[in-house]
Amino acid sequence: MPVSDDLAAAVPTGPDAAAPTVSVIMPVHNTRRYLDRSLGSVFAQTLDQRQIEVIAVDDGSTDGSAEWLFEQARSHPNLTVLRQEASGGAGRPRNAGLDLATGDYVFFLDSDDRLDTEALFWLTRTAQESGSDVVYGRIAGADGRGAPVDLRTTSAAVSVFDSPVYWSLAAYKLFRRAFLEQHRLRFVEGRLLAEDLPFGITALLRAEVVSVFAERTCYYLHGRDDNSNATRQDIDWCEYLAYIGTVLDQVAAEVPPGADRDKLMVRHFHGEILMPFGAPYLGRDGAGRRAMAAAARPLVERYLTDRVLAALPPALRLRAHCLRAGLDDELTAVVRADTGSRPGPPHLDDGRVYAGYPYFRDPQRALPDACYDLTDRVALRQRLVHLHWVGGVLHLRGTAALSPLGGDTVEIHLRRGGTTHRVPARYQDGAWRAAVDPATAADGGPLPGGTWGFKIALTAHGTGAAPRPALRREAWLVPEHPEDETGHPDFAPRIVGRGTAAPAVAALFLSRPHGHLNLDLDGTSRPLGADLRGTADCTRSGRATLTTHLTLPGCPADAELQLILRDATRTVALRTTATRDAGDHYTVRSLLRTGPPGTWRVALRVTAGPLRRELPVHPADAPPDAPIPLTLNVPDTSFRKRLARRLRG
Repeated sequence: MPVSDDLAAAVPTGPDAAAPTVSVIMPVHNTRRYLDRSLGSVFAQTLDQRQIEVIAVDDGSTDGSAEWLFEQARSHPNLTVLRQEASGGAGRPRNAGLDLATGDYVFFLDSDDRLDTEALFWLTRTAQESGSDVVYGRIAGADGRGAPVDLRTTSAAVSVFDSPVYWSLAAYKLFRRAFLEQHRLRFVEGRLLAEDLPFGITALLRAEVVSVFAERTCYYLHGRDDNSNATRQDIDWCEYLAYIGTVLDQVAAEVPPGADRDKLMVRHFHGEILMPFGAPYLGRDGAGRRAMAAAARPLVERYLTDRVLAALPPALRLRAHCLRAGLDDELTAVVRADTGSRPGPPHLDDGRVYAGYPYFRDPQRALPDACYDLTDRVALRQRLVHLHWVGGVLHLRGTAALSPLGGDTVEIHLRRGGTTHRVPARYQDGAWRAAVDPATAADGGPLPGGTWGFKIALTAHGTGAAPRPALRREAWLVPEHPEDETGHPDFAPRIVGRGTAAPAVAALFLSRPHGHLNLDLDGTSRPLGADLRGTADCTRSGRATLTTHLTLPGCPADAELQLILRDATRTVALRTTATRDAGDHYTVRSLLRTGPPGTWRVALRVTAGPLRRELPVHPADAPPDAPIPLTLNVPDTSFRKRLARRLRG
């Protein structure tokens, strides 16, 4: 979906006849302290209030929420307030609001959360342009609450099976109201937790178009300062698991067995089936734990395929296996390792990594290695925190670890096409240092010309007397602050020595859009002398003065800097003096007592051994990005000299 480059410029601040109407439905139960924030975010929308219908349904509040809402309705004609007896969950008030809604679209806002001020404009615009039944906006957590999914890519249409949208089944998103009515979608009533699962599942599986707007955060999930969010309430977990079984039966009715259904079931094992087997499970006595396991076991037996089991992380994989195999004691030990303390250190064996949970390879326990295997989940966490040229050697410094394994040795890899050169690094306590010398970086020899990408490779060898296959991960190097590339002195092109090979021009740059560090060696990405500026003054007699200034990092002391003049057919080398100022700044001058007449372009020739570059000089007052050449106009003085001799004679 095309999105404006300037989001703010596209947001209307007045009536927009083409904009659809949207009904914002907000269930309220004892959330008076948050209503200013949540309802205020609706009244602050950039979408005109005449396109917004707000329906707040108070579900038996006792903290003054209803009275406050009725007071707000007096000054906000687009706010309708309903009041009903407490129903024990958000389902009934949402349904009451949905029955009353008249908008083209419906958005469900929880009364302790808030909208970004531009959210409704962008969500409804996305729905209009894409013909969407459901639109997700980017979600962010606040006040200690995390977002269920990180939406970073705007898409006109996504697949439920190959995108992260199914991992957020909660109500806070935009729905086309006609779509909801077509399928008679309503929320389960009287439930405090997971009342929105059947609604969200059916909507996603039956929608023709599901869209995502991720250009900016649309919805903020807030944690409550009194820990009263529904997910933190005391729950009858056995009854809850039985209810989840009916929900998953609904999924199975919509999606036949196979890879697609298994993708959805992975999410439900994460989010619903195995979620109670943490602190709530440990908080029960032995009989209560056995009852919870018995309640979950039918779900595991029906929906835990080998593909689902393999897709779970080791902690959940072990829980699921213990539930399926009836290993209650082992289940308790695994849950306690996560909840009461931390798992032990991971094991590295024969190139595989195994989580440090209890009973690994215990001959008395029926727990296979595959349940502990986290090899595919070991990630290289690394940062490039500093880079600096010293002479002609690039010094790099950063941090790296194989989470959660650690690491033993680090190499920096220079990659070009199918060629890789390895530079060892010093590595200790998670920090590494490396020096990349173009004279020796090619396995002890000069680094050939071309563009080289930088990767870091971290290897863990494990313990034991006998050498065993190690585990290694690689990643492209990305500077910690890539925005510093512009104006960073170490990104300026420089002359570097290459030992037995000729010197070369080296320039660091970041690839787009990922920001990977690259070295252009004798390439064309960034030429020397980008800041080369000068002045050219010439008298009527032909006497001229040329003065230029530039930064020339790495310039050898014996290098020759010479100003030259060029026209269409000729090149004139001038007698030149060069002065090195502070740092790598140079002032280069030339004085012409007489010169060949004509208009000449001024350039600077840099010679360092076999390396030769001719750099164009730009006028001192030229804009930084203007390729205007500095020119010298030398008059023809021969006629004036002949005339003067005749006058004297």
